[in-house]
This record gives sequence, C-alpha cells and structure tokens, in this order.
Amino acid sequence: MKHGKGIIIVVNKWDEIEKDDHTMESFKKEIYNKLAYITYAPIIFISAKTGQRVNKLFSMINEVYGENSKRVSTGVLNQVINEAIAIVQPPTDKGKRLKILYVTQASTKPPTFVIFVNNKDIFHFSYERYLVNHIRKEFGMVRNANKNYSKRKT
Repeated sequence: MKHGKGIIIVVNKWDEIEKDDHTMESFKKEIYNKLAYITYAPIIFISAKTGQRVNKLFSMINEVYGENSKRVSTGVLNQVINEAIAIVQPPTDKGKRLKILYVTQASTKPPTFVIFVNNKDIFHFSYERYLVNHIRKEFGMVRNANKNYSKRKT
C-alpha cells in the first residue's frame, strides 16, 4: 500500500482444506477481520500444486493493475463527492461546518485524490475514510474479484 501497488490477497494450498458450502465465505470474513485496513482488496483461493484458479489469478492481477491506473475526471469525481455529501453531511466543530470545495485526482498508481476544503482542522479522518470508501465503491476500486459493487464510468 505504501508503495502505491495494487493488492490481491492470495490464499494458497486451498486443495488441502476440508470444505463445505460456507468455507470460502468464512475464510474471507476471517481474513477481512484480520486485515480490516485493506477490505477493498480482492481475495482469491488457489492451489499451486493442482493449478486450481491460478489462471484466474493472472486476470485478477491485470484487473487490479487497471484499477490502480484508473484516472477519473474532475467533473465526475465532484459529482460523486456531492452525492456522498448528500448522504452523510460533513462534520461540524464549534458551529463551523466543513465545506468541500472540490476534489481532483492528482495521480495514479495508486489513484490519489486531493480534496480542497474550507477548514482542514475540522476534516476528521473518519469523514475522509467515508469519502475514500465512497470513491472506491463508485469507481470499482474495491474487491474486483467479487464484482459486487456499483461501478461508474470514468
């Protein structure tokens, strides 16, 4: 993460696990609980020994690389941020409300966004995390392998 690389969580030796209908979901839940800071990363269960899902790993690598290289236009990005603000209002502090003036993408690999606000002192990290998660969800930068998100055209 610190070096701007995409992340895929690969679970090997999947052939050696005793499985039922819920095993994979149980493992995913446990992994995301332990790695709560990267719940956006897709998980793939493989077996290097049998080759199970190894071919899917390479397509997932290409997909995550594409997401990590994604560029979002400022207009679309600001529309998404305005939708997020409408859902959850920015925080206030001592009667002052945080105002988000605009957002732009500064770079890719990883996609890096700059948010211009009226007062950075009242821009709480939890609201920043909310906005980051909203951006990830809207633009498909979350759990690519599962395909269970809305994805907006950029």
